[in-house]
Amino acid sequence: MAKAKIIHVITKLELGGAQKVTLMTLERLPRDRYDLALVTGPEGLLVDWANRIPDLSRVWLASLIREVRPVDDAKAFLSLWRLFRRERPDLVHTHSSKAGILGRWAAKLAGVPFIFHTAHGFGFNDFQRPMVRAIYVWIEKITTKVTTKLVVVSYANAEKGEKSGVFRRGDWILCRDAISVDQFIQPGPRRNRLRDWGIPEDRIVVGMIACLKPQKSPADFVDVAARVARERSDVHFVMAGDGELRPAVEERIRELGIADRVTLLGWKNEDEMPEVYRNLDIVVLTSLWEGLPCVFSEAMAAELPIVATNVDGAREAIVDGESGFLHQPHDIEGMARSVLKLIADPALRKEMGRRGKSRVMEFDISTSVANLEAAYRECLRQA
Repeated sequence: MAKAKIIHVITKLELGGAQKVTLMTLERLPRDRYDLALVTGPEGLLVDWANRIPDLSRVWLASLIREVRPVDDAKAFLSLWRLFRRERPDLVHTHSSKAGILGRWAAKLAGVPFIFHTAHGFGFNDFQRPMVRAIYVWIEKITTKVTTKLVVVSYANAEKGEKSGVFRRGDWILCRDAISVDQFIQPGPRRNRLRDWGIPEDRIVVGMIACLKPQKSPADFVDVAARVARERSDVHFVMAGDGELRPAVEERIRELGIADRVTLLGWKNEDEMPEVYRNLDIVVLTSLWEGLPCVFSEAMAAELPIVATNVDGAREAIVDGESGFLHQPHDIEGMARSVLKLIADPALRKEMGRRGKSRVMEFDISTSVANLEAAYRECLRQA
């Protein structure tokens, strides 16, 4: 029986949940059934990971970028169309908003039989101007019409897609943005990197792992840190990640006078992340919108309590008051109070971490890949 040819398309291999899940999926799809390829931009911290995946064809497309640039976008669309016409894949699977729009229309016009798209969150959100949001919703709606199967990473995203009219009720499958749980629950020494990071070893360490971009609202984390630091001298804050807002984050840290209390770790590669979590006591995420961030399941596997914003899929991972605390976006005071409560109560930190870990297998990558492959096989049988 001939193997089905499947091409995955994602905009850029930066350090993010969508990118990690895409690569883990490509690692785990069975090679005896599928001939797999990846199309993506040539830059990003996870490029080396992609290059290590065996039996995977890779196409680096320099014109496939995150920003809206009509000339580059037209080049990317034409390149994708030519690729699909030449390779004749049985199925194209797109990820992220930009690649999702360009890739699906290119696949449709190239005559690809089956087109999948995973919405790792949407390109529209409640913080955009109404006209801008309406345009993005309209684009998603018309592109859904050429999509064979929509994949969502959380029930909250499914509800948002239904309410906005992007897709019909129930017309989706759930494949969570997941992690390799075993990687994060493996035993290892705790708090062994604090000296390397310049942090006194008797400090309670509060960390945020995120790309420094508007979606994650990293300045809010700095504001929470400043609020907590006014009351506790035994706490240190770390940010693992980088991005366009790093200069603004550094400026905010200086303005608030907490440069000696916050450490910016920069990008950490995938192999380093379990050790990063083992050096934290509390995880915070200040996002304005999300799909279902891998940070939640990583922290749960590492048995850490979480303080986060109550957006999209957050409440599917975090049980408020049991495995962490949820607050509205920009609620600096509320998040600071929750962090202070956890700092003051080591037993509560331990119990919340235990409760989170007890249900983390729901977010294991093996479950997501099994659900996705079942949908692939159902479609391909029709061919």
